[in-house]
Amino acid sequence: MLLESWFCTEILEENGIKEEESLGMRLKHKWTVLVTLLVSLLLIISGCGTKTAETKSQQPEASKEKIKVAFVYVGPVGDAGWSASHDEGRKYMVEKMPNVETSIVESVPEGADAERVITQLAEKGNKIIFTTSFGYMDPTINVAKKFPDVVFMHCSGYKTADNVGTYFGRMYQPRYLTGIVAGKQTKTNLIGYVAAFPTPEVVRGINAFTLGVRSVNPEAKVKVVWTNTWYDPVAEKDAGKSLLAAGADVLAQHQDTPGPMQAAQDAGKFGVGYDSDMSKMAPKAVLTSAVWNWGPFYVKTVKAVQDKTWKNDQYWGPMSDGIVDVSSFGPMVSEDTKKLVAESKAKILAKQWDVFTGPIKNQAGEVKVPAGQVMPDKDMLQFNWFVQGVDGTIPKS
Repeated sequence: MLLESWFCTEILEENGIKEEESLGMRLKHKWTVLVTLLVSLLLIISGCGTKTAETKSQQPEASKEKIKVAFVYVGPVGDAGWSASHDEGRKYMVEKMPNVETSIVESVPEGADAERVITQLAEKGNKIIFTTSFGYMDPTINVAKKFPDVVFMHCSGYKTADNVGTYFGRMYQPRYLTGIVAGKQTKTNLIGYVAAFPTPEVVRGINAFTLGVRSVNPEAKVKVVWTNTWYDPVAEKDAGKSLLAAGADVLAQHQDTPGPMQAAQDAGKFGVGYDSDMSKMAPKAVLTSAVWNWGPFYVKTVKAVQDKTWKNDQYWGPMSDGIVDVSSFGPMVSEDTKKLVAESKAKILAKQWDVFTGPIKNQAGEVKVPAGQVMPDKDMLQFNWFVQGVDGTIPKS
């Protein structure tokens, strides 16, 4: 009431009205001021309400509540290969999606330890967990049963659940193209291949590469050495050296380190990298590389989870999706070779032709895919035999 009395007095005095004026005049002015104040307050409150509603409706994407996403890597992010390519995809996603908070765990062995790590990530509130190695398949499925509200995405596996999907790319397509490059480059007609484990994925890659080699050089052979490692720089480089000693003048690899490429450079020979553009590590040797581009897929997957449109699919993306490709060519690759690669790549991108189109023979010369037929996905996903032109055997597990 004191504030009200003061305010009214000030208003009255500003209009030249003295305290000594009649009581009626004072009351009249008092009520006029109060009514004016009430109307003004109502207008202000109404205006504020409208502004708040507009602000909420125009809330930018970046201001939404953050979603926590985790990645499990089998090697260090500095491996210049498999784990590095996934982490580049993660960084791309963070750049494109400011409302995503990510975490990583590096160098996680496949097996029981992986299950422990995946469990901890789920307990920390991560809503999406990407497990990026084949050996994480069963641990991922086991943990997913305990956390039905978390989405799990397993790379290169084949088991799914209500909250588990799988993802991979048709790397055999760029493998074929890099085989063309190697087949045109070799002078000894012996190409070495440093291979990790005898899984269908690795066998499929060796076969696709060999088909590419022999499409331009039917006399060439691809000699395979197994390391039973994904990430072991010393062992993988030594395997490359053994192949060079056997007469190979070009090396290819399915490993997570640039060790074989460095062995080729040390010997003055050539190589075809894998996972990422390995020319940075062996610029005098690397002809090209078969590379991964995970970023757009990670963005698409996280958005689907946020929008509640995610499904537990088994994604196996082709080169036309951009998830796999070949890197730029080294200066030692001829224009003729580049042209041959471009022609085959165009057919693959247009889906006019694919790598495992018959006739395809095994090492014994038996026709496994008849002429005019295309090997179905289910057979490619369980490859357990080598094509003609491969020098090596597939160890029994």
